[in-house]
Amino acid sequence: MKATKILAATALISLATAGSALAFHDGGVAYCDGCHTMHNSSGNKAMAKKGNSTQFQGLNYLLQGSDDSSTCLNCHASADAVGKPSGYHVMTYPAPALGTPPTERTPGGDFAWLTQSYPVPAGSHGAASPGERHGHNVIAADYGLIADTTLTTAPGGAYANTALSCASCHDPHSRARIVDTNGTIAYTKIGTATLPIVGSGSYGATAVAGQQAVGVYRLLGGANYSQMSYTNPTPFTSDPPVAVAPSTYNRSEGLSDTRVAYGKGMSEWCSNCHVSIHNNNVNAANTKLIHPAGNTALLTATANDLQGNAAGTTIAALYNAYVNSGNLTGVVGTSYTSLVPFEEGTGVVATLAGHAGAGTGSTAGPSTGTENVMCLSCHRAHAGGFNSMTRWNNNSEFITVGGAWPGTDVTGANSASAVSYSNGMNQATYQAAMYDRPATQYAYAQRSLCNKCHAKD
Repeated sequence: MKATKILAATALISLATAGSALAFHDGGVAYCDGCHTMHNSSGNKAMAKKGNSTQFQGLNYLLQGSDDSSTCLNCHASADAVGKPSGYHVMTYPAPALGTPPTERTPGGDFAWLTQSYPVPAGSHGAASPGERHGHNVIAADYGLIADTTLTTAPGGAYANTALSCASCHDPHSRARIVDTNGTIAYTKIGTATLPIVGSGSYGATAVAGQQAVGVYRLLGGANYSQMSYTNPTPFTSDPPVAVAPSTYNRSEGLSDTRVAYGKGMSEWCSNCHVSIHNNNVNAANTKLIHPAGNTALLTATANDLQGNAAGTTIAALYNAYVNSGNLTGVVGTSYTSLVPFEEGTGVVATLAGHAGAGTGSTAGPSTGTENVMCLSCHRAHAGGFNSMTRWNNNSEFITVGGAWPGTDVTGANSASAVSYSNGMNQATYQAAMYDRPATQYAYAQRSLCNKCHAKD
């Protein structure tokens, strides 16, 4: 893949946790030497002769990786130990062997899931689960990530599989910025005066109107953005979403959820590439794969809606009542789950910052009537263990069997069913794909988490 002409490594999920990690991007373009090598040298030695490593070698456009994504993964991939996700890492590298799950637990997921192809188990109630179906197939030659061999363009759009990289979504030089406390985004052309970016906008920092700006969420590309290493892509038409993440977002959710407070605009931003999937209007021919998603897809439907909920039933009420299959005793104050997040319908940064947290965020479900479903209500942005990068296994009827996670290694009375619903994973890997949650959070025979909004089980 042709690499970008002037790329500074983008944070695949933008930069993250505490300490020095925050100092690299700080909401905007990072220091040049972090991603480029000015003379293909380091310490007066040619980088191309730096041992046997493929990392940090000056290549096209003076990048420190052989392509855009490899340059990013020089910092954002890590050999973190199993059970110890760390900071801003979004890929376990070297990728683990089958049977050992990827380590990272960022809200966007771990790109190492792309390397994990699971066999169809005996008696399977599910679909084949090749690695390329687990996420966005960014090309990173130095890390063994290749183009999708099945989908040649973005579903619902025209973006080519051979051009997909971290910089397809994240703007490494990040000219988009938030300019006030209401999440207003400005985007200017190179050389045009604008408010300077003084820090990250991903963690609740607010701009000072008329004086200084903060970066947009995760350095996502703004309106008119296009990846410079991709010849003649269609420029983006929608701005990045407004959202706030906790700084310690890369963590197990075995004991508590990590809440990213999504405000507004996520689905609209995804539609920059997945154009025809994002359409809230009924399509009689059903050719556009429609599930309502976006700022107008509110959780407060009061008539028969596109999801088939009965007239007078609000989706928000179902979300709040739903605990698990057969249990509708939930209450709004504790109904939130990061496996089915929603947008709050606001761009007010302080409001979102008050809800975000890592085990300390709000546990409340939708309550204002402004909340909406979005793409990330069902999908992870990077990659996960299940097909179509969904947050749970949506390819089989049950996600628990006999009160436990399914798995190819389960023995005993429920072994046949456990293997059948396993997605080809062993039990530990399945639990890791569910971000380490205990199966006891769910019903003895738990069905799809689509029911968090639809309650059809």
